[in-house]
Amino acid sequence: MENKKIHSFNERRSSALNGGGLSQIEKQHSRGKLTARERIEKLLDPGSFVETGMYVTHHATGFGMENQHPYTDGVVTGWGKIDNRLVYIFAQDFTILGGSLGEAHGRKIAYLMDLAYQNGAPIIGLNDSGGARIQEGVASLDAYGEIFFRNTRASGVIPQISIILGPTAGGSVYSPGINDFIFMVEKTSNMFITGPEVIKAVTHEEIDFESLGGSSVHSEKSGVAHFSADNEEVAFLQVRELLSYLPQNNLSSPPIIHSSDDPKRQLPEINNLIPDDPQIPYEIRDVISLIADDGNFFEVQSDYAQNIVIGFSRLNGKSVGFVANQPNHLAGVLDINASDKAARFIRFCDAFHIPLITLVDTPGFLPGSDQEHNGIIRHGAKLIYAYAEATVPKIALILRKAYGGAYIVMSSKQLKCDYNLAWPQAEIAVMGPEGAVKIIFRKDIQESPNPKKSAEEKTRLFREEFANPYQAASRGSVDDVILPEQTRQRIIEVLESLHEKRQETPARKHGNIPL
Repeated sequence: MENKKIHSFNERRSSALNGGGLSQIEKQHSRGKLTARERIEKLLDPGSFVETGMYVTHHATGFGMENQHPYTDGVVTGWGKIDNRLVYIFAQDFTILGGSLGEAHGRKIAYLMDLAYQNGAPIIGLNDSGGARIQEGVASLDAYGEIFFRNTRASGVIPQISIILGPTAGGSVYSPGINDFIFMVEKTSNMFITGPEVIKAVTHEEIDFESLGGSSVHSEKSGVAHFSADNEEVAFLQVRELLSYLPQNNLSSPPIIHSSDDPKRQLPEINNLIPDDPQIPYEIRDVISLIADDGNFFEVQSDYAQNIVIGFSRLNGKSVGFVANQPNHLAGVLDINASDKAARFIRFCDAFHIPLITLVDTPGFLPGSDQEHNGIIRHGAKLIYAYAEATVPKIALILRKAYGGAYIVMSSKQLKCDYNLAWPQAEIAVMGPEGAVKIIFRKDIQESPNPKKSAEEKTRLFREEFANPYQAASRGSVDDVILPEQTRQRIIEVLESLHEKRQETPARKHGNIPL
């Protein structure tokens, strides 16, 4: 009798571990995709995965569902470790009912989310699903609602990460959409609300899956995805690296990873990176790499809104978030997409105790009717709101240009930045010297025997007398003017002084960010 029970146990467990069966696994592999369990093994530390809900099945009875009750109901759930730190993880299994989400499938994910929330650990979703399970009707839709509620409740409490490893359509896109970070794989991942067939039926537009919602679309155009990888293995390495910069939850601090990089290291080579002419662009990533420990910079959304650069580094072993204008793209102007990109990153860092380092070099906001009609006022206000709301240590450094509203927006003293620095070549003014001179000295220039020469001379004088960091420093808007080679040392010194920063916030339910 006992042997029969053991035999039954082994059969059931083998059935669960084999997913949708050998033929379905082969189909998955033929598409260049790993199975749910293979993915979990590759992402987590070896041997650390503990599964929950292996024997869960659906209880639907219509449309032939009563004849098939596969174990796991198309999603593998449990917990494990990454770099010996606890994470909760679920992986949708496309070999079982196309990974579709039914009531039991959704309940398993919701239960896992509750565990992650209660135990203060990141949750990672490996998405590969045909969407809501049509055969289960409203029960499937209700399951999505339960997941979305938990995504929202956990926001800012634990890191939430989605890895898109196949189709993600309809309601299934919204859980990743609420998550903190989305990873996609080229030629494999798709995200869209309505698929190509529905679009063709409704709008008569013909478009394929990749052009509609592929990795490049969401990494470059929509900004939905934060990372794009060549294959699944690369995506998993990216996830592991991201987590190394993050705390477990909003009540803990990010891990400290000590380096042999001297916190007092000077940067003599930085002077060769920045052109003397403020109109000539340069690569801001090179500046960040010089400042960061061992030159390491983990960029976020590198292909989207490239006029601003965001990402994680370490300074003296501690995680920091960099926000930097990119002179190499659109001269580093701020526009709608750049404002949204930076604001969301700032709010994430603030939620998880990651200090913010802002490198400023921007001529202002992008002008034009397209920007105005699409709400640059509202979107630019998000950036203001994010910086003003953030209570983590905030340090800003003006490298070259900081004009007008863009100066205010980029973590200015008036938005309660803790420490504002500038290089000697920094230009801080309402607008650029050329534009200012044309307004202030228009009549003098017009009446001059040589208007061009007069304008050039007045521009030179304006730049020397007004467009410099010392005017702002005299008013306390800049705390210190430093030599470029001192940048790393000074930022680390300020960070150390802000380590125990405490700032009270207003007693309110929440603010109303201009979404």
